[in-house]
Amino acid sequence: MKLSRREFVTLAGGAAAAWPLPLRAQQSAVPVVGWLNPRPLGASRPRFAAFLKGLVEAGFVEGESVMLELRPGGTGEPMQERADNLVRQKVSVIMAGSPPAALAAKRATQTIPIVFTSGADPVKIGLVSSYNRPGGNATGFHIQFSQLVGKRLSLLHEMVPQATRIAVLVNPAHPSDANATVKNATEAAGALNVELQIFNAGTVGEINAAFTALVAWRAGALLVGPDPIFGTQRKQITALAARHVLPTSGFSRGIIKAGGLMSYGPDIVDMYRRAGGYVGRILKGEKPADMPVQQPTKFELVINLKTAKSLGITIPPTIMLRADDVIE
Repeated sequence: MKLSRREFVTLAGGAAAAWPLPLRAQQSAVPVVGWLNPRPLGASRPRFAAFLKGLVEAGFVEGESVMLELRPGGTGEPMQERADNLVRQKVSVIMAGSPPAALAAKRATQTIPIVFTSGADPVKIGLVSSYNRPGGNATGFHIQFSQLVGKRLSLLHEMVPQATRIAVLVNPAHPSDANATVKNATEAAGALNVELQIFNAGTVGEINAAFTALVAWRAGALLVGPDPIFGTQRKQITALAARHVLPTSGFSRGIIKAGGLMSYGPDIVDMYRRAGGYVGRILKGEKPADMPVQQPTKFELVINLKTAKSLGITIPPTIMLRADDVIE
């Protein structure tokens, strides 16, 4: 769907209230950027606003010098159909947020430039040939969620040292992320001398079943692996964690805002801003094949003090001093 004026003003906070509404005939000469994402528009508000900021920094203003065709999640339409539809619309660039979106876009076109934000290694899943020379029609940003699993597990153990059994939730439907998460978590658990158990889930029902199993295993804490379904179902996960009094580490601040205990990871909003800049550079004529895949430059530790209090956890001063944001 195309973002309506009212929807965009709502998402962007009203900054675009004075925009003109070009006629279709006037839009024909303006480049069109496709937005392909597994998350609904409402859940993508900060990322979408950051992406638009990056476009503006590159010299492109939505509604004036660039148009958007949005294919968000939550519509019931399969990802591949949404990607194929953008190709039929002959968009100039596809902004693909998440590995499933990027892979769907890659299957849909070998010619339209694609800018991705991928938690999975883009070389391993076949999006690009290499980081420095992507070599095809795709480039973007490797968010590196899985590579930080060891650090997240260490922080969770430091916060809840009495938890000698830690459950890890992964989605086997996305093996690149799941396998890297299991590998890095297992290595970290050995160094921390904690017992680890992996629980698989890829649907709402499977998440419920995984919690039943990990509670039966008597997990003392939960580390949520990076996966779009866990971000989408963050309220379900945090509600279950609260019900079972289970300290939970998320892979992004969204899970913490929903009630998780802590998260550590890349500043995703900043990466979407940078992705907007990459799209702008392509619109100006640069080739994705020549644009290196970028990695995070900002990381953030977020703690939910309200959740800590409800769990009876006192945050160690050493962690509080390192926190980039505290939710009260």
